[in-house]
Amino acid sequence: MEKVQSYIQDNKQKFLDELLDLLRIPSVSADPKYKEDVLKTADFVANSLKEAGADNVEICPTAGYPIVYGEKIIDPSLPTVLVYGHYDVQPPDPMELWESGPFEPVIKKTKLHPDGAIFARGACDDKGQAYMHVKAFEAMIKSDSLPCNVKFMIEGEEEVGSDNLGIFCKENTEKLSCDVVLISDTSIIANDVPSITVGLRGLSYVEVEVVGPNRDLHSGVYGGAVANPINVLSKMIASLQDENNHITIPGFYDDVLEVSAEDRKKMNEAPHSEEQYKEDLDIAATQGEAGFTTIERASIRPTLDVNGIWGGYIGEGAKTVLPSKANAKISMRLVPNQDSHTITELFQKHFESIAPDSVKVTVKPHHGGEPVVTPTDTPEYQAAAKAMEKTFGKKPIPTREGGSIPIVALFEDVLGVKSVLMGFGLNSDAIHSPNEHYGLFNYYKGIETIPYFYQYYAELKK
Repeated sequence: MEKVQSYIQDNKQKFLDELLDLLRIPSVSADPKYKEDVLKTADFVANSLKEAGADNVEICPTAGYPIVYGEKIIDPSLPTVLVYGHYDVQPPDPMELWESGPFEPVIKKTKLHPDGAIFARGACDDKGQAYMHVKAFEAMIKSDSLPCNVKFMIEGEEEVGSDNLGIFCKENTEKLSCDVVLISDTSIIANDVPSITVGLRGLSYVEVEVVGPNRDLHSGVYGGAVANPINVLSKMIASLQDENNHITIPGFYDDVLEVSAEDRKKMNEAPHSEEQYKEDLDIAATQGEAGFTTIERASIRPTLDVNGIWGGYIGEGAKTVLPSKANAKISMRLVPNQDSHTITELFQKHFESIAPDSVKVTVKPHHGGEPVVTPTDTPEYQAAAKAMEKTFGKKPIPTREGGSIPIVALFEDVLGVKSVLMGFGLNSDAIHSPNEHYGLFNYYKGIETIPYFYQYYAELKK
C-alpha cells in the first residue's frame, strides 16, 4: 500500500489534467444535440481504462448510449468488486447563472474548499467521482498491488433514468457477477466529518399537461370567461400539499416505513448547523413537513416538488395572452417501502380527478426508481468504514441521503449483491445546478481511500 500511495502522490497533476480533459466534453444525455459528445466521452472512459491496465475493455452498445466495461481478474478465488459510475451529465441550464463555462473547467478556492475546487458540469456528479476509481485502479496496477478482482461498468444514461442498464445487466449476469458493487455518486457530511451513505430515497418522475382552449386567446376578449390553463395548473399543484407540507394524494403515505424515535435521535446527532445551512443557500428559513427536522425531511421523508413549469408568453415585454396550455415536471422522492410504480399511479389518478371540467389533463410518467437501505454489519460496509477511517483519521458516520440512485435496487434484484455507497462529494457542491464543483481535496482523498477499501475487503472476505 505504501507503493500505491506513493504512486498517487507522484501523479496528482496527471490525474487532475486527465479529469479536466474529461470534463471538457459536454456529455449531456438528455439533449440529442450532444449525442456525438456523449459517444466521445464513452471513448475517453474506455481509453482511460485501457491505459490504467484493465483487460477486455468494451464499449457495449445499448438501445441508447453505450456502457463502458472493463475488468482485471487476477485470481477467481479472490473477491470481485464491480465499480459502477456514469459518464453522462445533467444539462447545464440556466447558462446565464454560470460564473464560468460549464464545460470549461476552472479551479477556484471557496470557503469549503480552501485548497481549490474544480468548477464544471459533471465535476462531482459523476465524472470526478467515477474517475477516482479509474485512477485508484491505475495506482494499484502500476504498483502491482491489486488485492481483488475488479470489473468496471460506466454507463451514459444515469441522468435520464438508466433505462437500458437493467436490460444490459439481465443479459450479462455472468459477465457482471461480483461480490459487491462499489459506487461513488454520493456525499460526505464534511471534509472533516466522513460518512458512508446507507440509505437512498426512491423516485417517481412525471410530466403533466393542462390544456384549455384550442389556441392562445386575447386575455381581454376572453379573460374571465375561459379557463386559463396556467392558473388551473397552479391551483392543482398547490393543492397537492396542505398547510403542514403534507402530501394530499390519497394513499401516498400508506406504505411509508416509519423510522423509530431511537433511530431518528441518532440521525440528528450527525453534525448539522441550521444557520450554516441557511447561509449557504441564502435563505431566511427552512421549510418542510411539519414535525420533522431538516435532516429528517431531506432523507427519511417522502417529498413532492415541481422541477419546472411553463406556458404562455415568457419573452421580452408584454403580450396579453390567455395560453392554450400549461406544463410542469414533478418529482416525488420516496422512502422505504414505497413503490415507484404505485406512487406514479396514485399521482395520475388523483391529478386527473382534481382537474375542473374546463380543461383536459394528461399525466406522462417518466423514469423512477426504488428506495434502498443497505446494512452496516457486512464485510463490504466494514471495509469501506475502515478505509475512510484510515485516510480521514475518523470513523465515518452512516447516513441516509435524500437523492436517488435507482440502479442500487436494480443491482440487488438482478445481480443479487449489495452496494457500498462510498462517495466523497459535499452537498454544497451544486450538483444539477449552475456552478457545480468538486474539491481537489475530495478528488484526491477518494483516490487515496479506494485502494484501502480493496485491501481491507480482501482481508475481511478471507
